[in-house]
Amino acid sequence: MTIKVGDTIPSMKLMMATPEGPKETTTDDVFKGKKVVLFAVPGAFTPTCSAKHLPGFVQNADAIKAKGVDTIACISVNDAFVMGAWGKDQGTGDKVVMLADGAAAFAKALGLELDLNARGMGWRSQRYALVAENGVVTHLGVEAPGGFEVSKAESVLATL
Repeated sequence: MTIKVGDTIPSMKLMMATPEGPKETTTDDVFKGKKVVLFAVPGAFTPTCSAKHLPGFVQNADAIKAKGVDTIACISVNDAFVMGAWGKDQGTGDKVVMLADGAAAFAKALGLELDLNARGMGWRSQRYALVAENGVVTHLGVEAPGGFEVSKAESVLATL
């Protein structure tokens, strides 16, 4: 079943890319007591993700945080080393937290997994963005296959 507005983010472990290397974190650490914008991409270093999705959140980070958002986080089915390298390449700095869902466990827990096995890419995450307050989803925009409209930074900013 797919997560929806009003649902609570499941409690589970994730990995976070930090300047010191990968660090284990939990969804509770990320979401509890905070207003969070989380956006998911099918893969780091992929065309739309690198040219539009992540850069949009980096460019709009100040405007998003000015709306009361404590954390902007990007999650992908990649390992923390890849997410760290991608964040460095994209200049995320302290604007966007880079989260790794290496085995797609988080994507599957949300019901937002994407089967790209036939294309040699394994299980991935659908492209989406959500807003959560204290771990409860208040907004969710899931893209149609190949789409890039409801999950982009400007669309999220308009909902805040």
